[in-house]
Amino acid sequence: MTTTQTGLDTTAGAGGTDLELVHDVADRLVTAMTSVIEGKPEVVRTTVTVLFAGGHLLIEDVPGVGKTMLAKALARSIDATVRRIQFTPDLLPSDVTGVSVFNQDARRFEFRPGAIFANVVVGDEINRASPKTQSALLESMEERQVTVDGTTYTLQAPFIVMATQNPIEMEGTYPLPEAQRDRFMARISMGYPSAQAELELLETHGASSPLEGLAPVTDADTINRVVEAVTRVHASPAVRQYIVDLVARTRATTALRLGASPRAALQLLRAARAHAALEGRDHVIPDDVQLLASPVLAHRLMPSSETQLARRTTADVVVDLLRQVPVPPAAR
Repeated sequence: MTTTQTGLDTTAGAGGTDLELVHDVADRLVTAMTSVIEGKPEVVRTTVTVLFAGGHLLIEDVPGVGKTMLAKALARSIDATVRRIQFTPDLLPSDVTGVSVFNQDARRFEFRPGAIFANVVVGDEINRASPKTQSALLESMEERQVTVDGTTYTLQAPFIVMATQNPIEMEGTYPLPEAQRDRFMARISMGYPSAQAELELLETHGASSPLEGLAPVTDADTINRVVEAVTRVHASPAVRQYIVDLVARTRATTALRLGASPRAALQLLRAARAHAALEGRDHVIPDDVQLLASPVLAHRLMPSSETQLARRTTADVVVDLLRQVPVPPAAR
């Protein structure tokens, strides 16, 4: 087995190099998902990037723009186990994690897995559940395991939680606490489609949903290989320092009262590696970091009162900080 100077394996099976595998799987996923999600190629690519980086995705936008459709499109494109959780105020933590039930015949307790035991978990309207139920996701999202009655159960890889929430209608909701938001690698918004994309939407979705005819284009084992390949994409010391400087600046600016955590820096690096691999590169460049800085960092930050009064978002602050932090040369 041979490797390049950057440490990336160049003999990953019959499909060619690791980078070729990543690029091929990405193309197939993007093609399948864009057949359902009209006019949002950048949103689809960000979703695939988070999957390849081994992270979780929070989709936040107004109703009816395709949040759940995006999550379902990714789930149907992969031949893997999929579970959907409709978060409601009466949903219990045991509905998510599972519960031990006493078997009278065997005279012992048996564990019945909850909805979190799947490769792809679609959480619809996550902020409708109580904080107690929301917290049931913390261990599984961070450690890929579930502990019930003192026993720990490992979740099968790949594992991704794709949660949706509506930021406008807040009555009867429980906003995600900072610790919960920090578990999501990225937050994206769908946005309204362009007039042309909406016209095409009426053409393709008017009679039936393209989601019904969507067939898997890859499987769980292949996704695991892709995630492993992404971890070997090279990030130079200069690029890593750039990430640290950017995250440190979020903690120093007066525009924010809560900056990004060390976990945010780590997940920004992972996402940048995945994006570089999607672009066919075996190394990260500053452009990868800049492109993903807002989706990865903005939802983890808390604006100061002055920023809120100025009607500026944390995404606006991240854009400002990107202008302030010196960009290193794209050296390998």
